[in-house]
This record gives sequence, structure tokens and C-alpha cells, in this order.
Amino acid sequence: MNPQAPRIGIPYRSASEERPEIPEKIRPYVEAVEAAGGNAQLISLFEPEKLARLARELDGFVLPGSSADVSPALYGETPGPETSAADRQREETDQALLHHAFQEGKPVLTICYGTQMLNVFRGGSLVQDIQNELPSSLTHRWDHMPGSPEPHHPARFVPGSTVARLAETTDAVVNSSHHQSIRRIGRGLQATGSAPDGVVESVELEDPSHWVIGVQWHPERQRNETPGQNDSGIRLAKALFAELVRVASRTRMRTRGSSPTAELSGNSEDR
Repeated sequence: MNPQAPRIGIPYRSASEERPEIPEKIRPYVEAVEAAGGNAQLISLFEPEKLARLARELDGFVLPGSSADVSPALYGETPGPETSAADRQREETDQALLHHAFQEGKPVLTICYGTQMLNVFRGGSLVQDIQNELPSSLTHRWDHMPGSPEPHHPARFVPGSTVARLAETTDAVVNSSHHQSIRRIGRGLQATGSAPDGVVESVELEDPSHWVIGVQWHPERQRNETPGQNDSGIRLAKALFAELVRVASRTRMRTRGSSPTAELSGNSEDR
């Protein structure tokens, strides 16, 4: 561990994986951050009393995927038949970390569930099940049957967006393992990438001074794919983590020696 490298906080994917610990699910996120030069710090979902202090010590955040779904109650809906159970500990942890990150201007990379949580935190809503609600859509959900490969599909990015700059192109092939997606975009966010069927694949904060990017695919896995037809997606996967660490390094320099910040609260107006 490099003591000078920025510390990137990563909450556990779900309460059921943290107790008992299932490290193989969270490990790819840790490895991606450390390969990019950052120090990964896992964040417990069961220690809310320690969360405020820990968040102040961190320089950036990755909000990972999850086997849970964001509670539809958070965006004013009732659960549909295909909506998985919510994870209260994960929701409250993500909300608190997002509140802190927005308050302090710290960089955030959200992935899959994390991106849906970001959108809901900012007042947006979700498609609860793509297959039922968007029947003409591509295959976005990975069924995880033995021998079943993870789906991949093209994504097109808005020219001039951060994801387009990092991908060095406006088109990339990304992996896909989700059954929900963004419907109404949250406040201050803009959609910067989409699949051919219109499903939102990436969002960014409109404020260029604050680095917040959400992607619907899984770059922590895609960075290890064999080069070939997915070169653009692999390049983008690595660049996302590298850029997060680079921006977090600047945040570390800016905040080092600063006075303590306000306590965390999950009841932000951004919820």
C-alpha cells in the first residue's frame, strides 16, 4: 500500500455478502482500484456510527453492483413482480456516502446498482424490469446458467462527454448484467451513453467541477477481458478507474489538513 495514494471507499455489495463475508464478489472492485494506483478501503454496511469519520478520511468512492434492487418506495412506486428485495443497510450506506461526496466535492464512480442508487438519490426513477417494461430491448440480464457467457452490447456516448473522452471514441462494446435501468434522470445528472435500444448506460454530473460518473455495466470485470472485439470497452474500463484515482489524488491534496466536515446524513435534499 502506498501511503501517499488516494483512499477509495467501496461499500460491500450487500448485507448478505458481508455477513458472512463473500470476498470473491467484492474483490474485482478492490483489484480495479489498486491496479489504477489507489488504496481500496472496504466499508461495512453494519457500522453506521463509524461511517461519518471514515468517509472524511477517504478521497473518493466506488459504489458497486449488488444482488438487491433499490427500494421502489424511494422513487414513489410499489415493487413489481420481478423486483428483488431491497437491502436497507446498503441503501442507507450509499445515501450517506453520496451525501458526503456531494457536500465535499469528492469523486464518485457508480456501477450498475450503484448507478441506479445515484439516480434515485438525485430524485430520479427506475425501470423495475427491462424485459417486462421494454419488451423490444436487447438482452441486458445475465442468467448465470452454467456456460452462459455474460451478454455484451454496443453503447454510444455523447460526443464531448467524459466517458467518450476516456473511451477515446463515441462507441464501445460493454458487458451487461442488470434487469433494471434508469427511467427519469435525477437532478443535475445527464445521460451520456445509451444502448441501441435506448437503455441509459452512463450518466454524469452536469457540474464539470465535480467528477461523478455512473455506468450501468461492470468495468471492474471488463478490464480483465481478452483483447479483441471489445478493445474499446476494455480501454474505457481501465480509464474509468484511472481517472477516478487521478481526481481523488487532487481531492486528497485539496482536503489534507482541512477542518473536519459536517456529519453525514442520509436525509439530504438530494435523496
